[in-house]
Amino acid sequence: MTLTVPPSTATAYRLTKVARTYRQRDRTVQALAGVDLEIAAGDFVTIQGPTGGGKSTLLQMLGALDRPSTGSVTLDEVDIATASNAQLSRLRAEEIGFVFQGFNLIPTLTAVENVDMGLEPLHLDRAERDRRVTEALTRVGLADRADHRPGELSGGQQQRVAIARAVAKQPRVLLADEPTGNLDESMRDEILDVLEQLNAEGLTLIVVTHDSAVARRARRRLRLAKGVVADITHG
Repeated sequence: MTLTVPPSTATAYRLTKVARTYRQRDRTVQALAGVDLEIAAGDFVTIQGPTGGGKSTLLQMLGALDRPSTGSVTLDEVDIATASNAQLSRLRAEEIGFVFQGFNLIPTLTAVENVDMGLEPLHLDRAERDRRVTEALTRVGLADRADHRPGELSGGQQQRVAIARAVAKQPRVLLADEPTGNLDESMRDEILDVLEQLNAEGLTLIVVTHDSAVARRARRRLRLAKGVVADITHG
């Protein structure tokens, strides 16, 4: 079911004239070309587009993993373009959660241990870590699988563990890169239900996807091609 909760009027991200170029052997590649974009706090946004169109570059920018060649990317009043490395590390540790297509779970660790690993950068005491891990696994419906290792879980359950790991640090934003790409349709819908519930609780959700069925469930749909963003929400 698609959410109808209106987004906040506050702004999570503001991108102004963002360009990103790379040197590739003897040529310059422009991954982003003067992007102007605002994403409201609490929104659910999907990003689609052709391979090589700039989606990964944009997601890295939003995740404070890369800086623009020109322009500004503001999150939590911090401009990623000019922030210190320490500031960017803080943003990634405290404000941004990441979920990937490949789950990225440690196979020898249980669900509890995998989620707990995500809290290492926050330097929390043991009691607070335990509380957050338990709460996160409960929120994604896996409290009864806490002691299971990835190999003992379905693909959908593994992705839910990855989501729990991301939200246990209580971020403002969750960035998901093809989070349903390795799942069948029923598991895809299971994961989308979890993500929509987290969004309904106020988490800003930004998902890169090739799957139009995923994109249709978002409140706002963007298309990124040749480094240019277009809003196709009503298209």
